[in-house]
Amino acid sequence: MDKTRRHFLRGLMLTPIVLGANRLLAHTGTSPKRKVSRLQYSINAYSFNSELRSGTMTFFDMMDYAAEIGMDAVDLTGYYFDSYPEKPTNEELFKLKRHALNLGLDISWTGVRNDFATPNTENRNKDIALIKNWLEVSSKLGSPIMRVFTGRDKSKAYPKEDIKQWMIDDFKTCAKYGAENGVIVGLQNHDEFLFTSSEVIDVLERVNSEWFGLILDCGSLPSDDPYKEIENLAPYANYYFVKEHVKQKDSTKVPADLKRIAQIIQASNYRGYVSFESLKEGDTKAIIKSMVNEFNTGLTS
Repeated sequence: MDKTRRHFLRGLMLTPIVLGANRLLAHTGTSPKRKVSRLQYSINAYSFNSELRSGTMTFFDMMDYAAEIGMDAVDLTGYYFDSYPEKPTNEELFKLKRHALNLGLDISWTGVRNDFATPNTENRNKDIALIKNWLEVSSKLGSPIMRVFTGRDKSKAYPKEDIKQWMIDDFKTCAKYGAENGVIVGLQNHDEFLFTSSEVIDVLERVNSEWFGLILDCGSLPSDDPYKEIENLAPYANYYFVKEHVKQKDSTKVPADLKRIAQIIQASNYRGYVSFESLKEGDTKAIIKSMVNEFNTGLTS
């Protein structure tokens, strides 16, 4: 699928949420200040992994925090629902949806964990069923994109190209379910099986579906020049994850230049969601706020 079609779909998908930019710009006080932009800001639930796992924070609490600092959306990862991997009840989903509406937030994203690198066909089919079920969840929540992974190649018994081919076939199947539910199946490059921008692009183009896209994880592109890798993938991005770090060639984490990442995103004419994800120890709420402010310094009016 060519880049123009990807941009068209992203623009079509995000048209109803453009007004969200005004929400953050209208906030004062402790809210992160954003320069004029059509980017939409979200928080990924993994930032609060320990709190959500322990029960000291709920999705409702996370939404309250996102609204408090003037964000536009939240990412609700599937495995923080008590029922996971089974689907939550409609009652639970609609309570979350109503709470988001009351706060002026979008639920922009959902995500599951799958492994399509395994040669075990039965396990891959189970993961396809998992993805199908959670695409239905995403649709009910109003989330336009759902995250999937490649999985890790642990067997080493098959050539990479063979693994890639069955992975692509599985992604095509998932994309069909995405089309049925009006939700893009978004591949997050996660430093697991596809390690370079060229490998990611190859998979995107071979799946070749408007309902299969890219969640560009800026912190998971190990390279001598990770910013160049981000630039290579920018034309394909349907969603962004911005973390505190980028990775060097040996996967060593180094602090990210968030201003530079903002400039790359803005230069690509991207107009969708940018999700902030903190993996550091400390006061996560303060860290997220600081990340947003630093990111904003790279944006131009």
